[in-house]
Amino acid sequence: GAKMVIKTETCQFSGFKIYPGHGMRYVRTDNRTFFFVSSKCEASFQMRRNPRKLNWTQLYRRLHKKGTTEEVQKKRRTRATKTQRAIVGASLDVIKQKRSQKPEQRAAA
Repeated sequence: GAKMVIKTETCQFSGFKIYPGHGMRYVRTDNRTFFFVSSKCEASFQMRRNPRKLNWTQLYRRLHKKGTTEEVQKKRRTRATKTQRAIVGASLDVIKQKRSQKPEQRAAA
C-alpha cells in the first residue's frame, strides 16, 4: 500500500525531529518563527545558550563526530607484498635466472 508521509519539523535548538502534536512554535517580535521539541530547548534558546556546547544536541554531535563512525569507517587492510627469498639450495639470482627461462629450456635442464 501507499506509505503515509508524516510532516515533521526540526527543533531549531536541538536538531531533533518534531512529530505532529509535539513541541511548540515560538514567534519572536521580529516575526521569525522557531520550532522547539521541548521546554528545555526553548528555555535554553531564551537563555541564549550555544547548542554547539551542549552535548545532547545534534549540532554538538555532528561537530564532535559522534555516532557516525560505524557506518563510514571500514577496516583498512594492508596488502601483503610478495618478495622473493633465496632458498637453501639456490641463491636469489639463480632462482631469478630459472624464472626467466622458457619452460622448454627448463625441461631440458
